[in-house]
Amino acid sequence: MRKIALILFWVVSVGELVAVSFDWPPLHHVCKPLIMITLMGYYIFESRYREQLLSTTVLAAVVFSFLGDSILMYQELNPLYFMLGLVSFLIAHIFYVLAYRQHRNAQATHALAGIHKVRLAFPFLLAGTGLVVILFPHLDKLKVPVIIYATVLVAMVLTALFRFGNTNRNSFWLVFAGAVLFMVSDSLLAINKFLSPLDFASVWIMLTYISAQYLIIRGLIRHV
Repeated sequence: MRKIALILFWVVSVGELVAVSFDWPPLHHVCKPLIMITLMGYYIFESRYREQLLSTTVLAAVVFSFLGDSILMYQELNPLYFMLGLVSFLIAHIFYVLAYRQHRNAQATHALAGIHKVRLAFPFLLAGTGLVVILFPHLDKLKVPVIIYATVLVAMVLTALFRFGNTNRNSFWLVFAGAVLFMVSDSLLAINKFLSPLDFASVWIMLTYISAQYLIIRGLIRHV
């Protein structure tokens, strides 16, 4: 079942990329909600195969990501839907932060500390702050919500970064790469929506988003 769930995940993911590439709304409305549903199925079956306990924080992050995906499909109908989608992903990021803290070993061998944490965290703090500064004049009534969202997003990436030395290399790099791609996806979405339309924006946003979600889930499964 785990292999079937994974195959279905990639099928609907490719379907979604095709839908946004050629602007096929019917395919888009079918595939996009199924991305996180099939990924949840993969997480559940893969965890059982590895005889690992299911994490409620991971499941919650996936559920709120699914809600965010579903709600944002209708953002053009009502501006309120964008706000609700933003809140859904905000909650998803919070649960991912909790999941990252849960999926780490009590005894660290080569954990980051002191100046190393600051040095490695700085580029992500700079990127998040810089993007908000650039977008700020264009955010209108969404200034505060976007600042809060950006803060939590950066915190999610840094929590993934600070797992270094607290888990195996495979788990760390998969989750960290996924967290960074999530930040890239959200940044592209924000730039495209508030600053300037990007070429093939929907394709790049979904490609980085799908990859991010898969890498995070795959990495958390690999934690021992």
